[in-house]
Amino acid sequence: MQPSKVLIIDQSDLIHKLFRPILGKTVMVTAVDGREALRRLAEQPETDLIFLDIDTPPVNGVELLQKLLCAKGATGIPVVLVSSPGQEHDVIRGLQNGAAAYIKKPLRSEEVLGLTARLMQLYKPARGPGGEPL
Repeated sequence: MQPSKVLIIDQSDLIHKLFRPILGKTVMVTAVDGREALRRLAEQPETDLIFLDIDTPPVNGVELLQKLLCAKGATGIPVVLVSSPGQEHDVIRGLQNGAAAYIKKPLRSEEVLGLTARLMQLYKPARGPGGEPL
């Protein structure tokens, strides 16, 4: 199961571009920092999944994670931490603070797709024929 809309938070345009072929037809909303991410989330409340780079200045990923999880309309949206090698302590803190999962760079298509499908099964509410929650 693929998400309909994903928010990618990373300061690198290259990372945004790497997600495009992986996510296919999924609508991709991007942000380069926490302030933009919170604004995009408010504008796009139907977001199904968030990928958050753990190293997103000026606020670190764990602090931004806490803000995202408390943001109006963000309840129930799984957040996947995206980390570089050597950031294990931040990943652990992120998971302890509500992240649904993590994935390491460099991104691999099959890993991203597998994780995305599992999270959509776990977090996506059941919908009736008209799209309304059951």
